[in-house]
Formats: sequence, C-alpha cells, structure tokens
Amino acid sequence: MKFSLGPSLFFWPKHQVESFYQKAKDSKSDIIYLGETVCSKRRELRVKDWLNVAKELSQSNKQIVISTMTLLESPAEVQTMRKLCDNGDFLIEANDLSAVQIMQELKMPFVAGPAINCYNVSTLKVLLNQGMIRWVMPVELSGDWLKTLLIQAEQENVRHLFECEVFSWGYLPLAYSARCFTARSEDKPKDDCQYCCIKYPLGRKMNSREGERVFVLNGIQTMSGYQYNLINEIEQMNSLGVDIARISADSEIAFEKLIEFKKQLIEPSNLQLSKVEECNGYWHKIAGMSLA
Repeated sequence: MKFSLGPSLFFWPKHQVESFYQKAKDSKSDIIYLGETVCSKRRELRVKDWLNVAKELSQSNKQIVISTMTLLESPAEVQTMRKLCDNGDFLIEANDLSAVQIMQELKMPFVAGPAINCYNVSTLKVLLNQGMIRWVMPVELSGDWLKTLLIQAEQENVRHLFECEVFSWGYLPLAYSARCFTARSEDKPKDDCQYCCIKYPLGRKMNSREGERVFVLNGIQTMSGYQYNLINEIEQMNSLGVDIARISADSEIAFEKLIEFKKQLIEPSNLQLSKVEECNGYWHKIAGMSLA
C-alpha cells in the first residue's frame, strides 16, 4: 500500500504553502497532490506558481498530481482549469466532471477525485472509458460498500484497470455551495469577502446549540467537525485491496500521521482515538461524526 498527501483544502499565505511543500519533499508520502480545490478567489498561488511547486517536488522521486477545483462557477474558472489539465507534465486529479471531459478531449489519464459521485461499478466503467486510472472513494461511503464495489469490479474484469485510494485522515470535505459560509459568518457578502478565510488556517469551527462541534466552515466548503481517522482500519483496507491511503494536508501534523499510518501497516495495533477530536463513523456505517 502507498500513502498520499492530499491537496491542502485551506487558504494559507503563499510563504506558508511553500514552506509546507518544502517539508513535504522529505515526508513519508509516496504521492503528493497539490492545487486549489475550493475557491478561485484564493490567489496566493496562481497556475504558474502551482506548476513551479510541482516541478520542484517532482525532484523528490514522489508522484506529483495536480488537483482541480470542485465547484466551477464561471468561464474564467474553466479556462484556468484547462491550463492545469494541459500542463504537459503532471497527472491530474479531476474533482469535477468538466475536468473529466477536458482530460478525455486531451486523451490523457486522470484521477477521479473524492468529489465525483462514483458509487457503483457502472459509473466506474464510464470513468474508465474516459481515461480514469485511479479512483478516490467518496468520503461518505463505508468499508462494506467499498468491499462490494471492488468485488463487482473484479467480476466485471475491470479492477486491474484502476488504483483505489481512500481518504484516511483529516477533516472530511462534505459539501460545497455557491455561497461562502466563512464570509457569511463575518457578515460579509461573497463578492466582497476580503479573503477572510485566510484568517482561519484550519477553517472556522461551528458548534451546535448544545455545544457539540458539528462542522468546520472553509469558504464554500463544509467540512466535518472532527478529523476522520482510519488508522485502525488500515490493515482491513490493505486486505480489501486498497492501493493508496490519503492523508489530508490539514497542517504539518499530516507529516506525523504519514509516519504513524505506515508504522500501523507494518505493526498493527488497536490505537486509542480521541472521542473529542476524531471520528470514523462513515467507514462503519454509523453516524459520520461517531467513533466506532
């Protein structure tokens, strides 16, 4: 099994992004995803900057993948995505079907990201015909669902055509909206947000009326209030045939998690998780914010 460092989902200053990826070069990841996936107004790094970071990281003998936006709202955003897709050097993670279409037109392989609603073998086969070589399971699916889907892929004789990747640690990206919830929380309109989400390097936590952490607001993205953690399921994932476990680039803690996950794969043990910070409910077919 390989381990990937997912794209950073939060809005950080340019110097912080560059510092993070300097450390990522020496991390235990086999694959590094990078790029803006949430909001086009986050322009600390532009297309040229992301590609320069990717070129520098490519010297580290890790596979570098460029991730595209998840929700596109203008022709300009599509044009920016097209530039990324047609970069000529790096594999693309398509997080929107428009990116899939562009990659098909370019006759280039791609990764189907977790935001693409691929829940059954029929959809897998459609994406394979369009050029998919890796499928990242949607974060809300369970381990049982994954097992069934991979068995069906074997029966359809397509399992060998793609890698399977599972989001295994970090704040879960749950939903996207045309509204910016971070701006709204500061009583700012989206068109004049003043890039306020840069003030929240780990998103803005939102509690229920009972004081329970429910969500994290991250611009137009709603995330889980707790960090998803499948470290105790890594052995099961390996036995199911999962090729890659994804560690989200939530912070520099991700580098420590890469070490912990790799160690858990070699020396499995039942680790104690934090009930006030972590969850794994989706994998076990219970409430997502629960801990099994």
